[in-house]
Amino acid sequence: MALEGDEERGPQAAGPGTGDARDLGDTRPAGDDAQATDGDAQATDDAQAADGARPAGDAQATGGGAQAVDPKVAAAIAAAEAAGPAPGESVRIDSWIWAVRLIKTRSMGATACKGGHVRVNGQNVKPSHSVRVGDEVRLRHDGRERVVVVKRLIRKRVGAPVAVQCYVDNSPPPPPREAIAPAGIRDRGAGRPTKRDRRELERLRGLLGGGAGRPGAR
Repeated sequence: MALEGDEERGPQAAGPGTGDARDLGDTRPAGDDAQATDGDAQATDDAQAADGARPAGDAQATGGGAQAVDPKVAAAIAAAEAAGPAPGESVRIDSWIWAVRLIKTRSMGATACKGGHVRVNGQNVKPSHSVRVGDEVRLRHDGRERVVVVKRLIRKRVGAPVAVQCYVDNSPPPPPREAIAPAGIRDRGAGRPTKRDRRELERLRGLLGGGAGRPGAR
């Protein structure tokens, strides 16, 4: 009977051992680890794909930005940079306003500075004043005031498309032609004045000159 009891208790005693064996032989954690490994590999592949896609997108964005630049503007900027001073050299104000076509000749620029018609950052300056990027330049010339902010320094006179790349124009609109046209100047293309026109001009000159324009006056 004892042996039978032992036999009866044998499977029960072996049960926990069998359970331990089952616990040790369980392959579910390994399966979970494999799934996690597969998930990590998939996440790595996704990250690599995303990293591979970013440069292409950046290249496309860069290409789009390059296409947005007008070739004429790019050429004008390159020409303005080529006309700039050497490293360490300064640019005189009379030379700069001539180079960017705000005035016709450099000597006229020097005369305008000496006459007090050129102001840099609100101060009257001499022709030898060194201009810098960011300076505000005010010029009164030919009955008009020009207000520009220096954007690029150049020493050589350039064409109009290149000149506009060297400053930011904040000038007020020009006055109407009637406001600046001198008295007695006929419009271009109006032809030779008639006798009546000449009499009116003589009368006007006489009023302005104190009678010097009347017939017979000397």
